[in-house]
Amino acid sequence: MNISLKINIGNKHSNFKKNSFPTTLLLILLFQFTIFSAKAQTPTDAVMMSSKNACILVGYDFGQFDHYWEGDYLRVNQTIATVKRSTILPMAAIGIVDRLNIYLSLPYVQTKSSEPNGGKFEGAKGFQDFGIALKYKALDKTLGSGELTLFSTIGYSTPASNYLSDYMPYSLGLGAPEVALRGIAQYHLKNGLYMRGMIAYLWRGYTEAERDYYYNNGSYYSALMDVPNAWNYEGALGVWLLKNSLKFELSYIGLNPTSGDDIRAYNAAQPTNKINYGKIGIAAQYYFPSIKGLGVVCNYNKVVNGLNTAKFSNIGAGLTYQFNFNKTQQQDAQ
Repeated sequence: MNISLKINIGNKHSNFKKNSFPTTLLLILLFQFTIFSAKAQTPTDAVMMSSKNACILVGYDFGQFDHYWEGDYLRVNQTIATVKRSTILPMAAIGIVDRLNIYLSLPYVQTKSSEPNGGKFEGAKGFQDFGIALKYKALDKTLGSGELTLFSTIGYSTPASNYLSDYMPYSLGLGAPEVALRGIAQYHLKNGLYMRGMIAYLWRGYTEAERDYYYNNGSYYSALMDVPNAWNYEGALGVWLLKNSLKFELSYIGLNPTSGDDIRAYNAAQPTNKINYGKIGIAAQYYFPSIKGLGVVCNYNKVVNGLNTAKFSNIGAGLTYQFNFNKTQQQDAQ
């Protein structure tokens, strides 16, 4: 699975400790299928489960940042020191038929600052968004010395619990529903090398803040904030080795919003900000030949450029297990 996890949040009423230090509330890196990235089978890759087969992933990801971009100006975290983020991700990919898969996910996230400087602020923890997506293989054709495959996906996520979106950088997400429309193309050579490209449009709704006034290129006397829509894209180069039991992949992921405002100087970040970034990543996946269905995944990702976002780096690992649930049902019946 190539888990690129979108982080959104629901309605927000909380008893978090807050302070008015203008330089402390910074924008954490948030986007569709972003903070956690492991490689197995997800709506963003070019791998499909065959009919009546499923893949279960349980992953853990740890990330942190001590710099952020205020507009295009890179600042260092001050009173909050290094912000840390941990994610536990259960995810399932299920083959409905050979050309159609469904994906389900529900991450649990915890945020906090390093001590002692970050101890002035309380972090947050809780379930993030419930996500569901469908992926359809539209084309599978031999072309030259390789195989060309085209996919389309549609995904939806909605807040899974009631937590504060306007408490950055500790917020668990943006607090808005999201619909993602995605196209994927991959060319896989016979020697194991492959190239993949992906582009997606992310439509986002409104989030509710715990205040009745905010500034977004103008004054708004409302608790509802319009979270910007965005374009998401990825380019990847990878290779399968050891009789398709080991995979390495390099990737570049970008996000470009269609609207939004900049973080104002010495002000808090907020969900209306236009988050723009480029992220590089490396990932590996291994299937154990001696244990049918069992695999491990690991990854490292780092934001290398951006606007109104954290200079975030994260590392993750997880276990995957693939099985034929139709055969399991038949065996149980016997």
